[in-house]
Amino acid sequence: MKQKIINDPVYGFITINNALIFDIIAHPFYQRLRRIHQMALAYLVYPGAVHTRLHHSLGAYHLMGLALGELKSKGVEITAEEELAAKAAILLHDVGHGPFSHALEEELLSGIHHEELSLKIMQKMNVEFNGQLDLAIEIFQNKYPKKFLYQLVSGQLDVDRMDYLTRDSFFTGVHEGVIGYDRIIKMLVVHNNELMVEEKGIYSIEKFLIARRLMYWQAYLHKAVLAAEEMLVHILKRAKQLSFTEKDSLKTGSGTDYFLFEFNGIVDDNVLNKFCEIDDVDFEFAIKKWSKHKDIVLSELCKRILNRNLFKLKFQVEEIDDALFNKRQEEVAARYNISKEDATYFVFKGSISNTIYKPNEESINILYKDGTIKDISSIDDTLIHKTITATVKKNYICSINV
Repeated sequence: MKQKIINDPVYGFITINNALIFDIIAHPFYQRLRRIHQMALAYLVYPGAVHTRLHHSLGAYHLMGLALGELKSKGVEITAEEELAAKAAILLHDVGHGPFSHALEEELLSGIHHEELSLKIMQKMNVEFNGQLDLAIEIFQNKYPKKFLYQLVSGQLDVDRMDYLTRDSFFTGVHEGVIGYDRIIKMLVVHNNELMVEEKGIYSIEKFLIARRLMYWQAYLHKAVLAAEEMLVHILKRAKQLSFTEKDSLKTGSGTDYFLFEFNGIVDDNVLNKFCEIDDVDFEFAIKKWSKHKDIVLSELCKRILNRNLFKLKFQVEEIDDALFNKRQEEVAARYNISKEDATYFVFKGSISNTIYKPNEESINILYKDGTIKDISSIDDTLIHKTITATVKKNYICSINV
């Protein structure tokens, strides 16, 4: 059997030794992930955050192998076919991400989640692979009887989260996001066909949840990162608005033209092919082209992204005062000699929230030595017992400098 070793900066050597895994990695749909940043525009704040969705999916694949190996060593019955399918599922779990990942997801394909696209792409690849992904797709959809395999792909304690926290903290240098992924994997166990954690792993899980919250506020929802991603969304909104009267001046000659100006919301086979042709590079080129556009709003937004002259974003607990917000828009309209309606692209508000743990979605269950099972949120002696399910919400106003 042919074997390939990939040198990963986070885990060291990752081994590929199966023909199907080779075929998945070699497929153009998967290779596209090389051209999509894992953390969208976070590199404007953390210069090292230039890793891609491909890096992440390979890392998650590696952790899946470790997790399955650990469970098998504890007597959990996992066949070779199931192991391969779980690895294929995690390798392809993010294949449906579009340019700049979550930042443009709603604006580019409104109402269509990336997991839905991942499934459609997996099904399309499965036809090419003569059904070899049947079991992987079952696991991905949570339709396979062994639920723990799905939980390793998508759950509160899946290898997806383990890798992105580990990898993102590594590439950003935000050490608060570091988790003990190796110890967590060692503590995994299967009981009643579900993934659980041994009692002695409680504090590793607690650290995992705390690290996740800290990474969200310090990296994923950092005020400058959020400002940049909001600016990117407003660039697309402006381009769509202008396309009603001057579409030709906005065309880039790439696949972005279709999704910005023609897409009707229906994802058929033809649209899926078009989607799998676009990546960050297309939008980076569009931003460069539009930075010279005659429309001052569009060109100003694009130039500021290119030169990292970002809008200022301010968080606050209270709702944004309407009078202050309107005054700010009027000041910007006067400064740039634009209408107040156009000023909404330069001054806007919103809110974001983050919940560390949602037991109603997918529980992290702790298995005690006496067979007792407890949800992590119901354990009294943990540091985060009181706040584990609380939602933190922040309001913000984002504005161009005047």
